Amino acid sequence: MNEIPTLDVFILTFNAAKHQINTPVFARHLYHAFGQNASRLPELVVVSLQEMAPMAQAFIGSYMLAPYFQRYESAVNLAAAKFVGEEGGQHGQKVYTLLTTRNVGMTGIMLFARSPAAVRGLQAAEVGFGAGDMANKGAVGLRALYEKQGADGRITASTELTFVSAHLEAMEWNLNRRNKNWESIVSGLLFEDPKKFAERPSLHPTHYGSEEPGEDQSLLRRESTEQALHEISIYKPGAHLFVAGDLNYRLSKTSPTPSSVFPSLEPDSSNHYDNFLTRDQLTAEKEAGRTLHGLSEAPIKFPPTYKLSLTSKAKLQADLGRPWDEQNDVDEVGWTWARHRWPGWCDRILFLDMPWWVRANSSRAATMKTTAYDALPAVRSSDHRAVFLRLQVPIVDPDALGPTPAAREREQSANPVDPRIKLPFAVDFRSWEHRDMVKKWESTVGWSMLISQSKQGIVAFVTILLIGLGAWWYRSR
Repeated sequence: MNEIPTLDVFILTFNAAKHQINTPVFARHLYHAFGQNASRLPELVVVSLQEMAPMAQAFIGSYMLAPYFQRYESAVNLAAAKFVGEEGGQHGQKVYTLLTTRNVGMTGIMLFARSPAAVRGLQAAEVGFGAGDMANKGAVGLRALYEKQGADGRITASTELTFVSAHLEAMEWNLNRRNKNWESIVSGLLFEDPKKFAERPSLHPTHYGSEEPGEDQSLLRRESTEQALHEISIYKPGAHLFVAGDLNYRLSKTSPTPSSVFPSLEPDSSNHYDNFLTRDQLTAEKEAGRTLHGLSEAPIKFPPTYKLSLTSKAKLQADLGRPWDEQNDVDEVGWTWARHRWPGWCDRILFLDMPWWVRANSSRAATMKTTAYDALPAVRSSDHRAVFLRLQVPIVDPDALGPTPAAREREQSANPVDPRIKLPFAVDFRSWEHRDMVKKWESTVGWSMLISQSKQGIVAFVTILLIGLGAWWYRSR
């Protein structure tokens, strides 16, 4: 029997610290990442961004964020064009199509494809859980069907993918808040309005002659609604799930002291960073069943990605210019750990591995295969290092990926229950309504912050206010 076909996916997560990137430098880092353990470009590229822009611009959104997204689009295609040029292709061509950009406040996500026609049914979702549930912290998700085509152009296989970009609560002592943020993602990051499923009648027909629903009908109605809600959650049973972001899990609940021992980059040191992985909050909380339920992660072989303190002299950011000019895009940044924060593997990418019922019923390879999981070099504009994951995703039809009746029955006695079968948290029926309300406040806050940042803005705001008050007074006479 032939092996299950796979989809080559590259996911990158980066906390940009509210700054625009140096595009040529970032492109060179991406170029090397594309070539790590691989000789071809990935078929899909997903970029997860946190603190992608200042809060004012992010809350206003729309055209205010276009310049920030554009730099990443340029970096991806510059890196890919160099890769294609070395393969004998036309150097400088636009290799990837940007299918969509979405954001929730300062958290963004971008989806690129080499074959845009292969991606269909794109959906998006968002949830905020920052101050007042605004999106200074939050998560944004994309879901799409990928159709693999044969040499003759016919569809040979398809699979559904869900990508989540998240930014959880900061600071060492906010461990419980981070776990609550994850609960908000599970319960509120929904790809359709949950209210329409709660209010609709049972998907099962009423028994002939029944005037009042009996116990069996009520059970069927409840099960039908639960399954429908599961389908719109991040844990859709028939879809692959990937979660990337600044998840902010640290090494301790308290800040370091002046005498604290920090991780070392020296391989022979007794304080090498490998020895600090046992203190990683995310690993401990996940094993305890309090966060990132059911998700897997490739082995971490890179040092903590936060908080960096740059040690080399800063230089002006270059324009796009000549992207492969050594004077323009090579920038080695020296850094050390900031002493007031514990270093941590804050920037992570996790995935929902293939379920046991697919592996048990397949004689073919049915596992996620990691090509690379690593961090990009430091850049001058951020105190985080970007992290990337490249993996081969089995292209399994959504119906085949979902649990069988036998799997559902068996999982009822499992501990923990696979999240494809039972959600770890209940769905929030008000999530869409609440988010719409909060977004209105975000826009107001964004414009207020932007206006207050300049003298001209303040003068304009006061002028408009006085004119408005004068018009109100004149009409009320």
